[in-house]
Amino acid sequence: MTTAGTEARALTGRARGTGPDRSGPPWAAMARLAGRRALAAVPVLAVVTLGMFAVAAASPFDPVRQYVGSDALGASQDTLDTLRANLAASGGFAEQWWAWLRSALTGDLGQSLTLRQPVTQVIAERAGWSLLLCGTAFVISLTLGTALGVLAARRPGSVLDRCVSSLSYVLQAAPPFWLALLAIWFFALQLGVLPAGGLTDTGSDTVTAGAVARHLVLPVAVLAISQLPWFVLYTRQGVLDALGEDPVRGARARGIGERTVLLGHALRSGLLPVLTLIGTRVPELITGALLVETVFSWPGMASATVRAATAADFPLLAALTVISALAVLAGNLLADLLYGLADPRVDHDGM
Repeated sequence: MTTAGTEARALTGRARGTGPDRSGPPWAAMARLAGRRALAAVPVLAVVTLGMFAVAAASPFDPVRQYVGSDALGASQDTLDTLRANLAASGGFAEQWWAWLRSALTGDLGQSLTLRQPVTQVIAERAGWSLLLCGTAFVISLTLGTALGVLAARRPGSVLDRCVSSLSYVLQAAPPFWLALLAIWFFALQLGVLPAGGLTDTGSDTVTAGAVARHLVLPVAVLAISQLPWFVLYTRQGVLDALGEDPVRGARARGIGERTVLLGHALRSGLLPVLTLIGTRVPELITGALLVETVFSWPGMASATVRAATAADFPLLAALTVISALAVLAGNLLADLLYGLADPRVDHDGM
């Protein structure tokens, strides 16, 4: 004999197109979702890289002449053709893409034309710094944005709510490079309390933990502030909507404390839209990091992307484009998985 709760769960599953026989452990459904997304990522990355080489073919820049530099003025055409063949820059863009793809599948991403290093070495040297910057900024913006959103939603229309909401809308419209320049002007030039950029102190080539921490403050703060308004506004609206739902009203009617109602009931329901926001903010985080790393001379992959784009370094640019696409796909997958953990009613097999 089944209980009322079991019958309700069964009806809910049938209403969503899933029956009790498909419930299974949640990790199995998540694994199937991750597998489907991994398979779907293959054609997406193929199209992205093919488009990258198509853009390279349409570009007026000659990567071989960019690689040779001023020596190209005195080089013969035979020399340039030989160098183009050695750099896998000859033939149509489809041939170049296929040659690059075959090499990439073996772990060889080619040679960076601007940095004169293997692309894998360039990525290995810079990936850690970009992850440190983006990861720290993202955690700060998510944590602080959630806290401010909850405080603003607790008393809608209050002075705190109006100040937080107004400031969020202002920061939402502020470009990251403008925030970066403003931060350098105020904290580095006017107050002189923080370095303006780079990774090491002036006159020193030694990378220490203290120097990295000091140089990390401004770029992390700027990147976190550029992402903060979205989490504040989404959390505020989600918690406000949750406070008007029947379960929250019922909890208040039973005499449960306001703190427990806010954090235990409204916040859990109100964070569901924020979880979906995580995946959509990854492209904006990458774009913001591109600008912030350039302004602060941070030795990450974003600054390498700027150099690759301005110097027609297409082997490096293709690899960095693939990494960016993978980051976006991974962010969307993470958002779906987190949403499923927060709301057991979500059917991962239907995603």
